Amino acid sequence: MLSVVQSQALQKTMDSPICLIENVDGVLRPVPDAIDHLMKIRQRVVVVSVVGLYRTGKSYLMNKLAGRKDGFALGDTIQSKTKGIWMWCVPHPKQADLTLVLLDTEGLGDVEKGDSKNDAWIFSLAILLSSTLVYNSRGTIDNQAVENLQYVTELTERIKVKSSSNASSSEDEEEGVDAQFVQFFPNFVWAVRDFTLQLRIDNRDVTADQYLEHSLELKKGTDRRVMNYNLPRACIRNYFPTRKCFVFQTPASPENMVRLESMDEKELCQGFRETTDTFCNYIFQMSRVKTVKGGQGVTGRMLGHLVKMYVETIARGEVPCLENVVLAMAQIENQAAVEEGLKLYQSCMEPLKTRFPVDMDQMSDQHQRADQQATQEFMNRSFKDGNGEFLTMLANGIAKNYAELLIQNDDASEKKCQDLLRDLSTPVSQKIQEGFFATPGGYELYCDLHDKLVAQYRSTPNKGIRAEEVLEQFLKEKSVESNSILQADQKLTDSEKMIHEEREKAGLAEQEVKVEQEKRLQLERESEERERSYQESVTQMEAKMELEANQMKWEMERALESKLDEQKKLHERGFLEKETDMKEEITALRQKMEEAKSEREDKASYREMMGTLMHSIGDGLGHYFNYKQAREKRKAIQSKTLLSSRPRGVKAGVPDTQKGLPNPGTRDQTQAKSGGSSGSEV
Repeated sequence: MLSVVQSQALQKTMDSPICLIENVDGVLRPVPDAIDHLMKIRQRVVVVSVVGLYRTGKSYLMNKLAGRKDGFALGDTIQSKTKGIWMWCVPHPKQADLTLVLLDTEGLGDVEKGDSKNDAWIFSLAILLSSTLVYNSRGTIDNQAVENLQYVTELTERIKVKSSSNASSSEDEEEGVDAQFVQFFPNFVWAVRDFTLQLRIDNRDVTADQYLEHSLELKKGTDRRVMNYNLPRACIRNYFPTRKCFVFQTPASPENMVRLESMDEKELCQGFRETTDTFCNYIFQMSRVKTVKGGQGVTGRMLGHLVKMYVETIARGEVPCLENVVLAMAQIENQAAVEEGLKLYQSCMEPLKTRFPVDMDQMSDQHQRADQQATQEFMNRSFKDGNGEFLTMLANGIAKNYAELLIQNDDASEKKCQDLLRDLSTPVSQKIQEGFFATPGGYELYCDLHDKLVAQYRSTPNKGIRAEEVLEQFLKEKSVESNSILQADQKLTDSEKMIHEEREKAGLAEQEVKVEQEKRLQLERESEERERSYQESVTQMEAKMELEANQMKWEMERALESKLDEQKKLHERGFLEKETDMKEEITALRQKMEEAKSEREDKASYREMMGTLMHSIGDGLGHYFNYKQAREKRKAIQSKTLLSSRPRGVKAGVPDTQKGLPNPGTRDQTQAKSGGSSGSEV
């Protein structure tokens, strides 16, 4: 039998890449089959996308990350093979609880396409969807190579962080667009292919990373030429929190490049193989889980939502807004989390339904386990439920489900007890019909039978929580019959009959007290359940809020660390004006972190939310209490009608229509005190 991890791995594994976003005549559309596949992946995902000019070997790197020689189309002509964005989901080679999603994008600058706007959207989607962005180029990192990344300078026009209703333009200026982007942008890896130069700058050896940073250095000056030179470099430096570079030798001779896909690994240049291995290991170890604004980790299912929302927004001619997309996705995921939580609760309670009726302890224990599991399931999937709206929906749904189960259990208990009493009382009813008790001393014979019958009833197990209440109602209904037999017994004097009547009344009163005590205990248990459910929800919600707060804190700290590092470099290079701008961004970030910290420490709104949750739980169980109250009123009316119609001083025999069991009350106890006939203790 497969383990859970193995089952998940098989579910998310794809034999080959499939198109995720198709590009038909310049129109981008999500592919339903690919979205459906993502929706089945419940694990968090690490998303690695590759962008770059067409025919630069992007697909080869993606195939290596997938651990395959083939998969993404490599092509052997000057035509681009990849259109739109293709996806390959494979098990993460280093972490079994993650899925690696590889995205191979359409080549930028394809002469056959001739649409730079379309390229810009492809580039923007790669950034929006990935946790690591690989930019693939050939030759060297020269000015032309950087300028080919012109799309990075257009990101502010194609990606909006906040909705217009939640952020004014002045607020954006104060915080800085760069500071916003760096909080959610992916790690940046520049892969330089067919690199033939020596890694030396100013006559000293440098690493590939130093080579990249040197290529991204800014020039001093304010003329247009310098500003144009600095713009893409500044964007890369400011937007991407981490940067890494790999330089690859040419893998094979020119004549063998056309058969790169079919070549044996040993035929490739050793240096190329070593760099490729280092590149793959870096991606596997350093690529983090894809997150959205706020630091929330993304599952495959959530990635599917993101793809649909981003592409559909672009198709409408609008600019994707991260805040709006995250809120919309939270609504979808939280609603689904409520439904999954309720489904899990119902499945946990289902086995108990087959055993109805059960006692209150069994109901309570199973409910507590199911409630806890359902709430945890909700917490695992939900996010950004800061006001507890969806947790309240879940709590209310669970309470209503539990109330329905309590009603079903009550009804099952009532039916079982009524059926049992009917079966046990059938012999007595037959004797009444035969006139067995219509003789002197008949009342004592009747009472002896009822003592045995009640003892047998009470010794019968698994009658449920309505056992005593049903017995009480049954005794009240049969009090007319019992009194008729009593009044017809010529052996007893009038004073003895009065004594027996009082004993019957005392027995009924004692039974009523016992029933009321059980009702009170049941209410206390139900109140304790509500309190336990409330406390469990509070505990899990606190843990969830703390986790989300830590995720947001990590996101801000990551942005702050990036900005501090960039500020240091600007200071060392003497860019004092830019350093001043960076200081303002850093100050804004720190202020935002303090505000977030204050919000976490503000318990007033949290307590208000939890109060609403408790009220919701009460509303859910109110359905059960209303049902019980209505049923008790109905029983009280029936009981009052029966007692008011009870005859006194009847001297005739028992009517043929009066069947059933005489009232037990506490006859044996009271009779023992008065020296009357004995029977089984009730």
